[in-house]
Amino acid sequence: MKNMLNEIRQSKYFLFFVFLFGYAQSIQIRLLVRKTLDWYIFTPEAAVLSFISAGILFFVMHFFMKHWQKSDTFSTGEALKIFSTSMLVYLAVMKLLGLCISLAFNTLERNFNQETLILSTLSETMDTFIYGSFFLAFYYYQKNKRKQKQIDEYNQAFSEAKISQLKSQLNPHFLFNNLNVLDQLINEDQYKASDFLNEFADIYRYVLQVSDKSLISIDEEISFAKKYFNLMQHKYGNAYLLEIQNLNTRGQIIPLTLQLLLENAIQHNLGTEKNPVLITISVDSSLVVSNNTVIKRNTKSTSGRALNNLRQQYALLASTQFEIIHTENEFSVTLPIIP
Repeated sequence: MKNMLNEIRQSKYFLFFVFLFGYAQSIQIRLLVRKTLDWYIFTPEAAVLSFISAGILFFVMHFFMKHWQKSDTFSTGEALKIFSTSMLVYLAVMKLLGLCISLAFNTLERNFNQETLILSTLSETMDTFIYGSFFLAFYYYQKNKRKQKQIDEYNQAFSEAKISQLKSQLNPHFLFNNLNVLDQLINEDQYKASDFLNEFADIYRYVLQVSDKSLISIDEEISFAKKYFNLMQHKYGNAYLLEIQNLNTRGQIIPLTLQLLLENAIQHNLGTEKNPVLITISVDSSLVVSNNTVIKRNTKSTSGRALNNLRQQYALLASTQFEIIHTENEFSVTLPIIP
């Protein structure tokens, strides 16, 4: 009973539409039959009776749908089977109700003669097709809506799980690369290594804070990118330069995007103070990270896992993926800004 009331409450707009349709239908029939306009034309008792009859039909159809429907998607065979059986049961129920009412009011001869019986059966058959079609359309619409919601929830859960998995790969990647820098600094300059370690602790705190976030504001990410680049200058000095052109900082991007692209530029290019690698971050309708290329010689080939990881994250969160352009003199990555 509680489930039925809940379903009625969820279907209130559909039921209201059915009542309005029955009311409009009763007005039309009365106008055609009486061919005159008076207050009786607009009385609602015929609409109420049609609504009750439609409710009986809906109950019968819902019963067979609940017990006979096996597939989660629309099936023409199942729909025809349910519709035809429901129509026969509905006609039988309506005749039985009509018989009981006629016996109670002693109108059996008037309501169950051959002509009246044929006309009422045709009328009820037509009602079955009209209201039954309404119910089938509404039922499968609601079923499809629930199914789509389940699919969306599944996709959302899958995306969140995938992003978490990808982020869990990035954190060790960030830690490993910077520990390598620290190791080199310890051999070269212990004071620089000490400063690097203190600043790295502050920066890694940010990494841990954003590890459970899917998106971060561009302002925050640019601020972090500046701190990270300052950290890199402990080792490389002015061999690598950073220029930021932020005309528009509204919107969001995936956390650690800029750090990863800065690291990528430093890792794959050999900058010197005489011939530095200039990394430019430009923010407008999209975010572009570019640098001139000074390819390192005898460098180990890399798997490109970090960029592929980032590509997968943007594929899950953005309508457009980022674009990579690699020419002889320049390497650039164009990122979509997420509202």
